[in-house]
Amino acid sequence: MKNLIIAPSVLAADFAQLGSEVQMLQESKAQWIHIDVMDGVFVPNISFGFPVIEAIKKHTDKFLDVHLMIVQPEKYLEQFAKAGAHMITVHFEACPHIHRTIQQIKSLGCQAGVAINPGTPVHSLRDIIADIDLALIMSVNPGFGGQQFIPNAINKTKELARMASEAGNNKIYIEIDGGVSLANAPALIEAGANALVAGSFVFNSKDPKETISQLVGLVK
Repeated sequence: MKNLIIAPSVLAADFAQLGSEVQMLQESKAQWIHIDVMDGVFVPNISFGFPVIEAIKKHTDKFLDVHLMIVQPEKYLEQFAKAGAHMITVHFEACPHIHRTIQQIKSLGCQAGVAINPGTPVHSLRDIIADIDLALIMSVNPGFGGQQFIPNAINKTKELARMASEAGNNKIYIEIDGGVSLANAPALIEAGANALVAGSFVFNSKDPKETISQLVGLVK
């Protein structure tokens, strides 16, 4: 199994203090920074786009994990790559030609991820599991931070880990996004998750850097 990755989501940051929030993450033990891009169409919320990603990139050398919750992501992949994304994750539900989109992401020099919503079965990824660098299981309904964790995500994680192993993709990141905390992280890790997105749990805590350290320390 890969080392555990903690990817705090800047969607939960104080946007008025984004520079200092990114500096905190830069100084923390988090390996990745998770960036949620929402268009108000695929999900009922709008977050931010290329200028914000470019600004974050200028102030950190952390791995930028960009999660596109948008329709027709293939139109914008090149711009996200130029803005500084290292990983670009698109939603299975938003891409009718998902294999082509994966290849497009890789051709831009980025790693490719595919996300599935709570109502999308894991077996939807079976035919592409060998081609992707990351599979993201949404453990809340996408669109807003601060939602309650959906427990069935643990079962989906187990199924995804088995499927990846059967496909021979032992290098894949299995990422969980939504409601992750110290309470459910151990069960997710045991199920096979090796990348955890944490937004509100980190940024709403009294000491975000210490909270990140506690999450990172779950796997010795």
